[in-house]
Amino acid sequence: MHIQQTTAMAEEILLIKVYDENSAPENQDMFRAEKGESWWYSSRELWLGLGKVQETSALIKIFRSLFYKRKDRWPEEIILDARGKSAEWIEAAVNGILLGGYDIQLYKTSPKKMSIFFGDNGKLKIWVTQESGEILKGIGLAQKTAVVQMRIMDLMNAPGNHKSPTLLAEWAIESGAENNYNVRILDKEMLQKEGLHALLSVSKGSAEPPVLIVSDYHPEAYRHTVALVGKGVTFDTGGISIKPSGNMHLMKSDMGGAAAVLGAVELAAQLKLAVRVVGVIPSTENCVDGTSTKPGDVIQSYSGQTIEVIDTDAEGRLILADGLTYAVRNFKPDVVIDLATLTGSIIQTLGYEAAGLFTSNDQLAADISEAADLTGEKVWRLPLWDVYREELSSDIADVKNYHGKPMAGAIVAAKFLEAFTDEHTSWAHLDIAGTAFGDTEYAPGRAGTAYGIRLLRAYLEQIS
Repeated sequence: MHIQQTTAMAEEILLIKVYDENSAPENQDMFRAEKGESWWYSSRELWLGLGKVQETSALIKIFRSLFYKRKDRWPEEIILDARGKSAEWIEAAVNGILLGGYDIQLYKTSPKKMSIFFGDNGKLKIWVTQESGEILKGIGLAQKTAVVQMRIMDLMNAPGNHKSPTLLAEWAIESGAENNYNVRILDKEMLQKEGLHALLSVSKGSAEPPVLIVSDYHPEAYRHTVALVGKGVTFDTGGISIKPSGNMHLMKSDMGGAAAVLGAVELAAQLKLAVRVVGVIPSTENCVDGTSTKPGDVIQSYSGQTIEVIDTDAEGRLILADGLTYAVRNFKPDVVIDLATLTGSIIQTLGYEAAGLFTSNDQLAADISEAADLTGEKVWRLPLWDVYREELSSDIADVKNYHGKPMAGAIVAAKFLEAFTDEHTSWAHLDIAGTAFGDTEYAPGRAGTAYGIRLLRAYLEQIS
């Protein structure tokens, strides 16, 4: 897609004009500018309603929905009337328009036709009051971010047999080579030598070998090092504590944290942000076999602590335990943020609208929340009080991985992770179980959202 600026109306095929509910045309009773409402004023002019509140997330979704639902009926050239709009508004609109061109037909032998508008020959022009460097920068940012988001959505939507831990590692290696950052892969033999026993224990039931993916975007000049740790369970049966079969096919999405980290590192490198970003991704399948870790087993961890495995379906926290300690001890980061599709509890608490944010660092909480407000990728802070640590007390090991109670599940999981951060003072955990894979226009069921990429980009931009 080629995106251009224009300061004057020219003879184009289609003009899209936007209105909120306070600025709907008085002479048109049929159009009230409700959120997402569209109305053809003429064959060359489409009116789009934005509703009352123009939050960034809502703006992106409105444009994404409009362009995806008409994906096979767009003309080659379109003008978006953005006169009087800010650079941030234009960035969000363009990001949504580009995401509207996402093609989820990954493995169809006869895919449906997508509009030429989304091809190399398509053109979108932005009609602005006056061109500026900020607008040009915003459009470029929207383009790069959308491309990365769609690559990550492809990963999220791919089935488990098309994204083994080895294939995730290959994705990272190719991205590093293309975007000039370093990638190191620890294979099973190296994991055993290094002592990442919790990761290895989860992988025991699978024929697919586990890996630890370490991506390192290292600019020449920077003040801060941020470690991003992502849960990379490429398929989760629950292990011996097997899940019900009804929605197990959705467990291809249990690597949403890893996907967000892969995308964030790639985007940081493309944008040449002045912050070192280290991505650490422990990746494995969680399957059922005679060699699988059993409930009640006691395992070792990279930190040296022993873990009593109460529930093998609480596997994400086990691999993150090794990932967190590895990141802290090997890179000495200023900030550590982990992301994981970790608990159903967070969905019960926050639904599909926000991720759970856990940290004892008030400044870090404020910075992440500010980035969330800016991007519309919402977070909500929940407590990490030490009283919840008692829920993880084990009679025979240093800690147990699950408290077995139908309450405070997301909080107790976060407390478990905290025990493996070496008391790092700037650590945050994001439980993205409800936000990484949700209802979208792309599929009648649920699909990948690429949640976390815009949030992390905004946070990294703040501190760089």
